[in-house]
Amino acid sequence: MDIMEIMKQRHSVRQYKDQAIEPEKKNEINACIKEINAESGLDIQIFYNEPKCFDSFMAHYGKFSNVKNYIAIVGKKEDQEKAGYYGEKLVLKCQELGLNTCWVAMTHGKSKAEIERGQKLLIIISLGYGKTQGVPHKSKSIVELGKADQSTEWFDRGMEAVSLAPTAVNQQKFQLELKNGKVTAKNLGGFYSKIDLGIVKYHFEAVTGHEVK
Repeated sequence: MDIMEIMKQRHSVRQYKDQAIEPEKKNEINACIKEINAESGLDIQIFYNEPKCFDSFMAHYGKFSNVKNYIAIVGKKEDQEKAGYYGEKLVLKCQELGLNTCWVAMTHGKSKAEIERGQKLLIIISLGYGKTQGVPHKSKSIVELGKADQSTEWFDRGMEAVSLAPTAVNQQKFQLELKNGKVTAKNLGGFYSKIDLGIVKYHFEAVTGHEVK
């Protein structure tokens, strides 16, 4: 399936069915995580059939239910953008496999992630078969999210992908710019905005093949 189509189909899902993830899908996710960890230097860990992390007041407050699988992205404090970039690669892989996900900042309990000295838990992603497929988020216009000194089909397509990127509290606190053939992304501040910027960069690069600085 085309990566843009996967992005269009993927929405945040917080309520899950009591349905186990099949071994063959686990194998694909595990292989993807191993590859990402080797490439990125992150320490992404996945937990299957582990309901305790989301059996907490904060998780219920966040309207999560029946979350039994989750991905913990562990790394250095300065790895937040990297966590967003590679985490979204993983999220879209899970979507391609027919699973649902949600980025979770604080509305979860204690995870089982092993955290070494100098590391921290950067963010968690819930995972499983959703009771629904979720709904599209409201997005700012592409004009608000990016600007260009020339009109190109690839930049427009990249910006469409960027508009589909999930961000914390749907704040979209970023802006992309195409100038002299180079694309740069600017963080406009806000809650978890460094992770958001990584997610946005992955969307743009995966669709266009053009690097974002």
